[in-house]
Amino acid sequence: MNQSDLIETVAAASGLTKNDASKVVHEVFQKIAVSLGTGDEVRIAGFGTFGVTERAEREGRNPQTGEAIKIAASKSAKFRPAKQLRDAVNG
Repeated sequence: MNQSDLIETVAAASGLTKNDASKVVHEVFQKIAVSLGTGDEVRIAGFGTFGVTERAEREGRNPQTGEAIKIAASKSAKFRPAKQLRDAVNG
């Protein structure tokens, strides 16, 4: 399922127009992104938790030259599925 499929499914299930459903889906994703950007977790009961993890600076290698390089510290989004989601996926 891609974003267009999700919008169509939301529109069909809720009785909204595709345009209104698109606004709802985009707003949900936007609010998740904003919350993660401020360092907050987003918990959706029965689905899972979105959070931010920090990666320390580390040394890597340039695959073409073998030269050692420093990889800067960064933040990354993570997702931990809820038990209900894991159970649904595993049957």
